[in-house]
Amino acid sequence: MSRKLSFPVDDESSDIVKRYEQFLSGNATGYFDVEELENIVEYYLRRGRTKDCTKAIDLGFKLHPNSIAMKTKRAKIYLATGDTQKAFRTLDSLTETTDYEVILLKIEVLVKLEKMKEAGYLSDRLIQAESDDLDNVSLDVAFIYLGHGEYDIALDMLEKGDQFNSQNSDLLYELAFCYEQTDDFEKAIETYNRIIDIDSYSAEAWFNLGQLYFALQDFYKALDAYEFAMAIDDKDALTCLQKAHVHFQLDQFEEAIEIYKEYAEMTANKWETNIFIAECFEKLEKYQDAIFYYKLSLENNPKNYEALTGIAVCLLDEEKFSESMTYTEQALVLNADAPDAWVYQAEAFIGLDDINNALVSYLKSIALDPDQPDTLMAIANIYLEKTDFETAIQYYLDAQSQDDTLEFIDLFIAVAKFKLGDIPDTIFFLQKAILENETAAALFLELCPDAIDSPLLEN
Repeated sequence: MSRKLSFPVDDESSDIVKRYEQFLSGNATGYFDVEELENIVEYYLRRGRTKDCTKAIDLGFKLHPNSIAMKTKRAKIYLATGDTQKAFRTLDSLTETTDYEVILLKIEVLVKLEKMKEAGYLSDRLIQAESDDLDNVSLDVAFIYLGHGEYDIALDMLEKGDQFNSQNSDLLYELAFCYEQTDDFEKAIETYNRIIDIDSYSAEAWFNLGQLYFALQDFYKALDAYEFAMAIDDKDALTCLQKAHVHFQLDQFEEAIEIYKEYAEMTANKWETNIFIAECFEKLEKYQDAIFYYKLSLENNPKNYEALTGIAVCLLDEEKFSESMTYTEQALVLNADAPDAWVYQAEAFIGLDDINNALVSYLKSIALDPDQPDTLMAIANIYLEKTDFETAIQYYLDAQSQDDTLEFIDLFIAVAKFKLGDIPDTIFFLQKAILENETAAALFLELCPDAIDSPLLEN
């Protein structure tokens, strides 16, 4: 069985294609053998020019009417244009061929038609026939399954190839990818380390290793991996960005700012980079610096929701509530379905002692995203202040069902229950609150001073 899938590089193919196109235009005469026509078809296929492929195939059949190679290329074009059934029929007519490319195409067609049993039979047959080059054959077959999301089957193929040749880096990259897709991160890490053992200067392997550690939130190991990758290729913008993200995750905001600034020199996407820098300054509580970079981001991208809400939050922290609201209003013009912007607007209203409008904004946020325990508790607090105790309790309980660690929530429920005269429930929730925080009893009396003469706290 012949294994021949390589074709001349574009520089060489382009000479043949140029002669072929001159022939089509009538400016040249000549003859094209099968291999030349294969190269012409592959040249057009790599550029997605399927109509030109078809025209070249038609010429091929005129010159070489019984060519298996031309039939194979026609099937490949059918696959490229999504006509899988025609590809299947074309390849099925080549039952006697043992050509390597034909078998691979048959496997791909069968996988696309979800005929997995037949595809598996051909895959095993191909691997057995090419046992002298088992690692590369396994890789070729695995690519087909990978392209269709059949990671478990691809993994089986790649592991067979790896057993044959444990030094095939191309195979190891795909093997690591399969382990990632099947959530076997430990083996993926082990595989990338094997690639690094083979080639310690593989920036790609170091970067991918960093990505795995980042996903696993092992940020110090991720940082080490990214630093190795940057040492190999200090112009790699994506690695630089990920390194900055790691510093951010480690609360190393000053370091993150410096790396984000390095990244800014490598990319034209300034508005997003400035947001990253602004977020670091915000975490450092350097709100004016944060606002400066958020505004820089707005200059590059005026319809920048993240920058608008970022400025709004900084102004909230500085207790500049009216000013903050101007930015939340702009953000809501861009995206009225953003629950966080409604929360920021509500908090500005709270700062302005406008609890009625705050309640409206909070309720709009909850309508968009009910899974917000802090917002639910804020709504409950407003109803408590408005003496609508039953509604307050409803929202407190909803918040607690989403997050039972909310500070003093049992205390507030106890207060609302006491205001309603429900003493048994008051005792129940107050005791829970005191177990969580011993200051709860004193706070309860501050909120319910008329309970001081009650035997309630004796329980």
